[in-house]
Amino acid sequence: MVAYLLFALTLGGIYGLLALSLNLIWGGAGMVNLGLAGFFAVGAYASAIVTGAGAPVPVGLAAALLAGVAAGLVVTFSTLRLRDDYLAIVTLGFAEVVRLVALNERWLTNGSDGISGVPAPFKAALGIAGFNLFYLALVSGIVLVVWALLRRLDGSPFGRALKAIREDQELAGFAGKPVLRFKLQAFAVSAAVAGLAGALYGHYQTYISPDHFQPLITIYIFLAVSAGGVGRPSGALIGAYGVVFFLEATRFVAEVVPALQPVQVAALREMLVGAALILVFYLRPQGVLPERIPPAPRMS
Repeated sequence: MVAYLLFALTLGGIYGLLALSLNLIWGGAGMVNLGLAGFFAVGAYASAIVTGAGAPVPVGLAAALLAGVAAGLVVTFSTLRLRDDYLAIVTLGFAEVVRLVALNERWLTNGSDGISGVPAPFKAALGIAGFNLFYLALVSGIVLVVWALLRRLDGSPFGRALKAIREDQELAGFAGKPVLRFKLQAFAVSAAVAGLAGALYGHYQTYISPDHFQPLITIYIFLAVSAGGVGRPSGALIGAYGVVFFLEATRFVAEVVPALQPVQVAALREMLVGAALILVFYLRPQGVLPERIPPAPRMS
């Protein structure tokens, strides 16, 4: 039971990074990224390939950050002058392209067999129980640092400019804000955080394959950010941990309804996720922690 709880907390931290990534780009700049699973996969494969070639794990994490930035820049450059709905379509297509490349380019990703033996730092020395505790501490520390940085960014002039762009990018442009540059920077940072989350996931699982990066991950993260509160890093984290524990709790549906087949249990779990989303939107349309918008200064 303890090992299972550690697993859920670690996965919650990794999903928390994805939620912080989405919150920056969606809650900050108003850009809908439906390809979050693709950037997640890019980071995981980048770190797995680099460390598989003999590089230490920190170098792999750095490679995941750089790969995420590069992928984010490529996607953003191709969509900056498109409307927001086209950005959503392009990012969704990007995620599918990444999955198909991972599935078919065996020389690079080992195809559907995936990459096994991804280095897990200190696992041999610490043992399974010690490694689980260490990795939870590592992921939690990284999540705390990223949360603090993004929270600081949220209240900075850069963050306020992003929210101005989110509300009305034409008006922000008229006010002298370089809209395209801000969008480019925000997307690059968001993709880097998602890539880092993918690298941490790969080193925790020690095995990755294209099946690990299905579009359903993106749906879960949108649920997390929506439930937690769009526009607030703290809300994104709360939503991510809540979604993970809710998903893990639905695994016990089979014990409550023993007559169901495994396929039916899986379908019921997805139905429960959808019902939970509807319930959250009904009870708390703005999320658990709604965004706090400071009042405009009074004219004296």
